[in-house]
Amino acid sequence: MPLLQGMPFSLAVDGLSLTMLVTLAVILAAVLMFAAGDIGPQTRFYVLMVVFAAAMAITVTATNIVTLLVGWEIMGAMSYALIAYWWREPRKATSGAVAFLTTRAGDLGLYLAAGAAFANGQTDLSGLSGDLVAVGIVIAALGKSAQLPFSFWLSRAMDGPSPVSALLHSATMVAAGAYLLLRVNPLLQQTGWAGPLVAWDGVITALVLGVIAVAQTDLKQMLAASTCAQVGFMVLAAGTGGVQAGTAHLVAHAATKSLLFLGAGAWLTVLGTKKLPELRGAARKYPLIGVTFTIGALSLAGVPPLSLWITKDAVLSTAPAAIYVVGLAAVVISGVYVGRMLREVWNERPERQKANVLLQIPLPVLAAASVLFGLMIAPELDLTWWELLLSGALAIAGIALARVNFRPALLETWLGLEAVTRSFVVKPTMSLATALARFDDKAVDGGVRAAAATGDLFAKFASGRVEITVDGVVQRIAGAAKALGRWARRPQTGQLHHYYAQAAVALVLLAVLLMIVR
Repeated sequence: MPLLQGMPFSLAVDGLSLTMLVTLAVILAAVLMFAAGDIGPQTRFYVLMVVFAAAMAITVTATNIVTLLVGWEIMGAMSYALIAYWWREPRKATSGAVAFLTTRAGDLGLYLAAGAAFANGQTDLSGLSGDLVAVGIVIAALGKSAQLPFSFWLSRAMDGPSPVSALLHSATMVAAGAYLLLRVNPLLQQTGWAGPLVAWDGVITALVLGVIAVAQTDLKQMLAASTCAQVGFMVLAAGTGGVQAGTAHLVAHAATKSLLFLGAGAWLTVLGTKKLPELRGAARKYPLIGVTFTIGALSLAGVPPLSLWITKDAVLSTAPAAIYVVGLAAVVISGVYVGRMLREVWNERPERQKANVLLQIPLPVLAAASVLFGLMIAPELDLTWWELLLSGALAIAGIALARVNFRPALLETWLGLEAVTRSFVVKPTMSLATALARFDDKAVDGGVRAAAATGDLFAKFASGRVEITVDGVVQRIAGAAKALGRWARRPQTGQLHHYYAQAAVALVLLAVLLMIVR
């Protein structure tokens, strides 16, 4: 394509992408091992998962916008195929479509950014500039990472298999938007408006989706809302310029959230439910799953000395005062929903049971990462002791507040964002599409049919009138030529004196003609 001549498909590994590649590899290995015990021998599933992970690898190592688009698009397509993996069930097929169409709507922003970048002669991600490019990237990233107002698609993504949820929420699709914002952080800071906008959207998502998580009675829905909230801290870091803190939080969250989703998936496999009231005592019934799940949950809340306590505080330390206060409120809320889920799964004392070994092997590894990663990365982060103590205390206070019964119906439906989107976006769009289809059928197609009918009418007229006249002329000319031919053959008698007489007559006529002309 002439537009793309000289545009290489270029990948590169630097500090940021290397961190993501290692995280992706570890999480993918754990998830696939779990899937072997959960999904079983489903070749199509594993192919889709590996392609999904490969697309994320292309996304994080891309150095120009064309390569980024390739990884971004493949990842979106695989997410649809995996969320709707059990496509024979209408609800799950619809959920895949909702997730795909919502993220696709956001992805249009990346095409806007690419077009603006090409128009300015920019291709390298490190050299992007301009308000239009920033607008497109912000929209695409917020859509992919399920930040407000796009958050509701992540609720529907919970209809996919548990290994898909674990990978999608931790090291691939949802993390991709936050990663992109961290990667193009100089662009956000350059515009003057994009950084604050992204930071506020991230912290508001962290607070609002945390409140939504508190109201959930489905464990996977609670974890999904918490993903939006925790990714909000990464987006906040991108907006405030805290790239190192945001990256650390991304890695710690990947280990923690994959652990939690695999734990929830293990209970779903052995108990057949993901409803919190029906999971009472599940942690006591399956101790290994229960203990590792608890470690992940406490890390998610930001309880000292676990990983997200350190990385979350590192993110908040980069924020201005107003955003910092809202972020602390989000920390309290995270403690509340973690307290709720732990209270349910540890509530009763049923008899202990054994679960499939493959479901449990990855859990201690991820639990160790949830404990140790923060302590390992802490010396590299700019941390203040009093801020660490404050955020840790607020997380514990949030867990203590978990007994508060707070379940408004509007929060259980994720603020009704999907219904609002259907009413104000999907239905008007479909109505417009229907009207355009009718216009196409009646006006455009009608015009084509009228033109065809008119042509047919002229053809019949030509056949009935013009064609007969023309054919008559042709036939008369042919008849005259035939008569001349018969007349011309009469002198051909074969007698020599006839030819001489004809030649003499011809010479006389020629002489007369010459005299007339002169």
